[in-house]
Amino acid sequence: MPNRLAHETSPYLLQHADNPVDWWPWSDEAFAEARRRDVPVLLSVGYSSCHWCHVMAHESFEDETTAGYLNDHFVSVKVDREERPDVDAVYMEAVQAATGQGGWPMTVFLTADAEPFYFGTYFPPAPRHGMPSFRQVLEGVRQAWDTRREEVTDVAGKIVRDLAHREIGYGGTEVPGEEELAQALLGLTREYDAQRGGFGGAPKFPPSMVIEFLLRHHARTGSEGALQMARDTCERMARGGIYDQLGGGFARYSVDRDWVVPHFEKMLYDNALLCRVYAHLWRATGSELARRVALETADFMVRELSTGKGGFASALDADSDDGTGRHVEGAYYVWTPEQLTEVLGERDAELAARCFGVTEEGTFEQGSSVLQLPQQDGVFDAERVASVRSRLLRARSARPAPGRDDKVVAAWNGLAIAALAETGAYFGRPDLVDAATGAADLLVRLHMDEHAGLSRTSRDGRAGANAGVLEDYADVAEGFLALASVTGEGVWLDFAGLLLGHVLTRFTDPGSGTLYDTAVDAEKLIRRPQDPTDNATPSGWSAAAGALLSYAAHTGSAAHRTAAEKALGVVRALGPRVPRFIGWGLAVAEAALDGPREVAVVGASPDEEAAKSLHRTALLGTAPGAVVAFGAAGGEEFPLLEGRPLVGGAPTAYVCRNFTCDAPTTDPDRLRAALGG
Repeated sequence: MPNRLAHETSPYLLQHADNPVDWWPWSDEAFAEARRRDVPVLLSVGYSSCHWCHVMAHESFEDETTAGYLNDHFVSVKVDREERPDVDAVYMEAVQAATGQGGWPMTVFLTADAEPFYFGTYFPPAPRHGMPSFRQVLEGVRQAWDTRREEVTDVAGKIVRDLAHREIGYGGTEVPGEEELAQALLGLTREYDAQRGGFGGAPKFPPSMVIEFLLRHHARTGSEGALQMARDTCERMARGGIYDQLGGGFARYSVDRDWVVPHFEKMLYDNALLCRVYAHLWRATGSELARRVALETADFMVRELSTGKGGFASALDADSDDGTGRHVEGAYYVWTPEQLTEVLGERDAELAARCFGVTEEGTFEQGSSVLQLPQQDGVFDAERVASVRSRLLRARSARPAPGRDDKVVAAWNGLAIAALAETGAYFGRPDLVDAATGAADLLVRLHMDEHAGLSRTSRDGRAGANAGVLEDYADVAEGFLALASVTGEGVWLDFAGLLLGHVLTRFTDPGSGTLYDTAVDAEKLIRRPQDPTDNATPSGWSAAAGALLSYAAHTGSAAHRTAAEKALGVVRALGPRVPRFIGWGLAVAEAALDGPREVAVVGASPDEEAAKSLHRTALLGTAPGAVVAFGAAGGEEFPLLEGRPLVGGAPTAYVCRNFTCDAPTTDPDRLRAALGG
């Protein structure tokens, strides 16, 4: 019989709706029940494409005996971290503070006041590798609760007090300058893996936001070292197993230092960020590889993550049926030499094995290989390789597909809108711009209320109950601003302004200008989460700084500029020390240091070919964070168009920064030079 999760919209929670565990969603009622029964709360946090979440669910939450013990002695609460990033953040901070590490599934035991007192991640069904079994943990927690209650509540109270005092130095409100950005570059150089690309060791995550900083730093300073780190890392990833050589798109991370074996889940946010990175790399270098990967990643998002309602689904699972009824990680993506021969015949299978690095011993499990594009001598016949790819992709599509988490997350759709709009504009793909516009329409229609308040998620055309957090407001504003620059439709600038109004009034501390991840009127947790570091996605803090800065450049708003500069104070503090974890903040700081430049392109009509050519030139400029307004002379779509006439009756571009303007130009080459294009 289904439990209480059967009425939820989250695919992750629905995966647990038939568990024998009597799950509750996160709610006041769950904690009231724990208080009524005088039992502790088990909080289990995960997400739908998390491999070890599935493993623990199968081993423990689907087990009748374990479920019976949980139901008798605990109130069990299940949370989708992607729906409730605020709940995830405050308890992950507690887990990391107590154990020095964290991850998912996250397992936390709470009092009825939601105060944590015992922590963990995955627990096996039997003791293993020094880890206690899940049943041993449950019995230990129950015994402590029954016999040492005062000690438990003292521990919980101390943890909450300690969390309240865990503040980092935010560096004041001064914007990072040349010195801090140079120190950040030096720090990245020290951590750079010159042999393999990327930063640090295994596991290796795609450093998309750091690459954005490196590209912007190169554009502003001419640093060849910054460009080389960006270019080489992008090439290594694109040739590695982390990139889907048949269908496009990137996996979450590589388990090794060489980008060979991925953790196979594919997330919308990674692919949106990386699509934009490769498009920007092409803009800076003209790299054909970067062009191909940007377009293939965009096509992957539209083909496999479109929901049919306009928005984009969150993720594809790492696991899928291997053809025998077993769910196995990577089964959809890997190949053996025998499988190549079965699809291609011997001659083309030999070509495919050499081209994609498929070997008899394999690079993955049980003799299978993850497809790569290793550097090698000799030239492959491009037409034959294209035919091989096409036939392998067609054969792969007949395999059981990985599961899809089809909830629409506002923030991640904002990232996708920016990526698809820019990629479509750069490469003459209006269908990608249309896809971006469709997602933006969905967010306005379904996620925004009459006061421009955002819902975090939706599914099947129904908005979820959870309020948007800072990253939702900031990333959606970023997407709308990119869409405004590409389409010349000022309504997207207006919508961005409404969202950023919430950032200023509901997420910003009025005294210090620091930012919180949840609104002042949001549900009160044991701590109001506040994290400026960029991890898998830009932090809400960094994303807000970037969107505020762009909006100020478009409108001249001093309030938005001041808020952006105050938010960048944390980058001044953290950039030189931990540059890998504040990449987007550093990229925004580059834009602030460069101006950013304000570009207005006017024509007799936006459909005029010469005007469109100037507009495209403006979009292809590499000046960090430049904003572009495009429309008819005398138009009112954008503030930057005001008082900007045609020169000699010809389409004209105006470039300004720091309250100073260049002479207007009708020449695309002069505009290109003014924007570093």
